[in-house]
Amino acid sequence: MKKFYQKLPQSSGVYLMKNKKGEVIYIGKAGNLKRRVASYFQKTHDFKTEKLVSAIKKIDYQKTDTAVEALILESRLIKKYRPKYNIRETDDKSFLYVEITKEKFPRVLLTREKDLDKKSKSKFYGPFTSTGNLREALKIIRKIFRYSTHTYNEIKKGHPCFNYQIGLCPGNCCGAIIQREYKKSIRNVKLFFNGKKKNILNFLERDMKLASREERFEDAERAKQQIFSLKHIQDIALLKNDEIATGDKIEKMRIEGYDISNISGTSAVGAMVVFIGNNPSKNEYRKFKIRMVKKIDDTGMLREIITRRLKNNWPLPNLFLIDGGKAQVNVAKGVLDTNGLKIPIVGIAKGPTRKKNEFVGKVPEGIEEKTLIKVRDEAHRFAISYHKTVRSKKFIN
Repeated sequence: MKKFYQKLPQSSGVYLMKNKKGEVIYIGKAGNLKRRVASYFQKTHDFKTEKLVSAIKKIDYQKTDTAVEALILESRLIKKYRPKYNIRETDDKSFLYVEITKEKFPRVLLTREKDLDKKSKSKFYGPFTSTGNLREALKIIRKIFRYSTHTYNEIKKGHPCFNYQIGLCPGNCCGAIIQREYKKSIRNVKLFFNGKKKNILNFLERDMKLASREERFEDAERAKQQIFSLKHIQDIALLKNDEIATGDKIEKMRIEGYDISNISGTSAVGAMVVFIGNNPSKNEYRKFKIRMVKKIDDTGMLREIITRRLKNNWPLPNLFLIDGGKAQVNVAKGVLDTNGLKIPIVGIAKGPTRKKNEFVGKVPEGIEEKTLIKVRDEAHRFAISYHKTVRSKKFIN
């Protein structure tokens, strides 16, 4: 089997596995093509992967400069060929697309396949097979080409956001950039997702020279830095996340449930529980001590824990479940919007009589209401348990 990988380069790229008919049956990405492809033939795998390996008769490849570009190329080729053994990625409605909206200041968002609005004027890129790798790629891209996730109402407020202060937002939130300049960044983001890095470099070289001639030295320096960053992309996180994703199994829905527990605002804590399908995944539960909110403010506390949760590179859920009504759901939606995420959110309120469950938001297909009640109850139990622990320690001390 060495013939399949012996002559492959040790560089980033995408490999295309073909059967005896010459059909592409699997596409994957790699930070090191030779090592990655060799692993298929040197290790023991599960039944589905072994079945794939037995069907391989030829392997083609395309080199890329970086792992980020391999990730994007993989997505485009999967969309083009729809290989048999990538069916998990192309058919599973939970996988992500990058959405660039059609607005005065276009936003760059992550959108689940099942939530794509095909009638919108947005531009979509995908499907992407690795949520973690896509998020890392967007972090890299946003450091080079700053983009916004602000809604029109947020822009109207005119306040500089946190991402603007750390150099990730271009400042349309506070009038720091005009539409024409902002759309140059969006143009470059689109070109990058279309695999046209050389075009971007040509545009930037032209912009740098023009700005220099016109003595706009800050603009010239910015273009120079973007050129350098594009030519020296640091994608170590993607290389570490390089993973095998084979087989045709459709993964079960991941649901994250959230609840707040406090007594008169004291010893306030938040809890996150995770269900895969109908079953709890207890090793993924998380506890949060409320740090920022010092008064009785359940919505403020919820905003804090979801904001903190999104700063971690944990797998994104198919659904956020909130113990609460419209106010809590709106707060959670605001946090997701700020982070450029479009993931369904459902709240469960107890209703005016406090004797029945009222669902706020649309429950996604494939998820039963009784499962959501089970998640809500488990989040409530976990939050109260943690709150008692924190409160008892405070009492002892």
